[in-house]
Amino acid sequence: MTEGFKSGFVALVGRPNAGKSTLLNKIIGQKVAIVSDKPQTTRNKIAGVLTEANFQVIFLDTPGIHKPQDQLGKVMVSTSMNTLHEADIIYYVIDATVSFGGGESYLIEKLQKVDTPIFLLLNKIDKIKKPDLLPLIDFYRQKGKWTGIVPISAHTGENLDSLLEATADLLPEGPQYYPADALTDQPERILVAELVREKILLSTREEIPHSVAVVVDLMEPRSEKLLYVAVTIYVERDSQKTIIIGKKGEMLKTIGSLARKEIEGLLGTPVFLELWVKVKENWRKSMISIGVLGYQNSD
Repeated sequence: MTEGFKSGFVALVGRPNAGKSTLLNKIIGQKVAIVSDKPQTTRNKIAGVLTEANFQVIFLDTPGIHKPQDQLGKVMVSTSMNTLHEADIIYYVIDATVSFGGGESYLIEKLQKVDTPIFLLLNKIDKIKKPDLLPLIDFYRQKGKWTGIVPISAHTGENLDSLLEATADLLPEGPQYYPADALTDQPERILVAELVREKILLSTREEIPHSVAVVVDLMEPRSEKLLYVAVTIYVERDSQKTIIIGKKGEMLKTIGSLARKEIEGLLGTPVFLELWVKVKENWRKSMISIGVLGYQNSD
């Protein structure tokens, strides 16, 4: 380890759709977490790695904190809350375009019980008028004790450089946990499964997203230039299976085509992607199914 090198863990927490995954991807410079306009897109704790000459930050992107409706929701919220105690610094991400409500109040109350330094990030400032920003900062300054309040745009990158400088100043001296070229701790299979799930979220109606789980069954070379990837998409009802497959299989073809292009970019090789759709009734209510389908329980 270089003398004076700093390293640490930064947890990204916030309400669903606050823009945490977009922020993580912007900081890392590559997609390591899927992005959707549908709430509760992130289900697991995703780590993104940023390495500079004198410091390394491991960012933990967590599921949006919400009132859980099933066992999967409870696992997601538990993952987020437990991450608060693992981090050296917390980024509390708020959608600046959304009015303050009970969900934000609940989360602020939880955060005030944590000793960890907290940066409150007012995200999506590219979508609000500049004169409205100062009153918003003052409003949140009175809501709790913060290490700093930073208005940002995860979309445009505005103020991210100054945020990272302030973060580096607070990091403890420590080792370089990951190689300098590492961007995430996620195995390729998980990244591939998440890319497929992202394309489902983008392509299907509201009733589908939270009922879908994606598992990569097989990744193996079929030749020197072609990687075969077999993926199973799990849903909870036959009607959902019908929607994902679509008329004459058109929806599934669309999902597969969109996912394959990004998977090839991720892996750097041509891919033959085969998708299967299966029904696993009420899987979100079963802790066994949640575990089998790869979702973490942080308890």
